[in-house]
Order: sequence, then C-alpha cells, then structure tokens
Amino acid sequence: MPGKLYLVPTPIGNLEDITLRALRVLKEVDLILAEDTRTSAPLLKHFDIHQKVFAHHQHNEHQSSNEIIKFLLQGKNIALISDAGTPAISDPGFFLVREALKFNLDVECLPGATAFVPALVNSGFPTDKFCFEGFLPLKKGRQTRYKFLATEERTIILYESPHRLLKTLDEMALYFGADRLISVSRELTKMFEETVRGTVAEVKLYFETHPLKGEFVMCVAGAEPKPTKNKYKDDDNDDE
Repeated sequence: MPGKLYLVPTPIGNLEDITLRALRVLKEVDLILAEDTRTSAPLLKHFDIHQKVFAHHQHNEHQSSNEIIKFLLQGKNIALISDAGTPAISDPGFFLVREALKFNLDVECLPGATAFVPALVNSGFPTDKFCFEGFLPLKKGRQTRYKFLATEERTIILYESPHRLLKTLDEMALYFGADRLISVSRELTKMFEETVRGTVAEVKLYFETHPLKGEFVMCVAGAEPKPTKNKYKDDDNDDE
C-alpha cells in the first residue's frame, strides 16, 4: 500500500502550541521533511522525536519531490514541516502536495499554528471576509499589486520581514493613504509579542523608534465601499 503525506504545523513561537496529534504523527512516520533541518532540530529534540530528517525547501523542492513521491509509492509515511506554522502557507509544500495528488496519493493536513490567524483576530478588523496575500512581490509586480489591493474592501493580511517593514509602510501610505487603519503584530506567541494598531502614519512613526525584530504580520482595514446607485431599489423587498 502507498504511504501517506502528512503536513504538520509546528509552533510559530511557543512550543506549547504544538498539538498532541502532531507529536504522535511526527513520532510514527518513517521520515520527516524539514524546511531547514537546523531550525527544526531543537524542536524535534525537545519532544524526543528521532525520525530521519531530510531538507525540503524552495531551492530543492522540485528535485526532491520526485524522490519523495517514490518513497510514498513504496509505502513510506512522510511528514512535512516548515520552520514555523503550517506548511504551504508562505512556505514550501504546495508543489509537493500537487505532485502527490497527481499520483492519487493520500495527503492529510493537520490543523495547527498559522501566524495570520491570531494577528487577524487581534486586529479588531472584520474577520468574516479577508484577503490573505502573504509576502508581496519584492520587485516586479509589487506596484501593480498595491494598486489592485488599494480598492480591496476585505481585510488584507500581509507578511513582512523586519528590514522591509518601514519601506512597506511608506508604500502603503502612498497607495492606501496615510490614514488607512492597520494592525501590525510581531513575535506572535513569544515573550515579546506585540501588536500595534493605528493609521499607517501612526504605526510607521512607532516603529521608527522601536526595535524591528521578529517576523511581522500586517492586517490592513479594507477600503471603504464605493457608493453605487441601485436601479432596482425594491430588490431587497422582493421576497416580502
């Protein structure tokens, strides 16, 4: 029988956030794929997990996926983990899942830590509808994306690195307006977890004088809906 591919979320900071099910799967599989084996080593050691670990990251995923598929077809059960959070969410995993499904292999993603969920809930912005963008393009297509998102009415969620945060806030002021409300979270679930809320201008001013450490999750309030003339004013009452 072919094996199963498990996508296993790992803590984004606090080790207590790993699930009992995740620990069981990691101890039962035949091998573990890690985005960075050096980063994952302390986590696996802490929970007394001694399975074989192989590197699977954005620079080798196309080549390594072929070997992984072979192992799965041979009946090996394999777990994929990223450095933190859920695999395939702004991390390697999508390509491998797609390849496994081409061979009708069984794929199972465990629920668990994802950075944007607590950041979104903490933001105070609407959570019923939102737009997850992950990391914006670094160069080509970046301005085009900003222009597209400027009129997005849903809450927008972005990931950003510390050395680009201030630049991104400057760009948001340009394309979204300095008075657009945002919420920026960093070091989620860690000792120095912090969420800063306010206008783009206010949040930028804050981070200009405070440490830029950790990974950042940015939640942006959606654009105000444009008023539209309703030619059929009584449509809402049709069923009455």
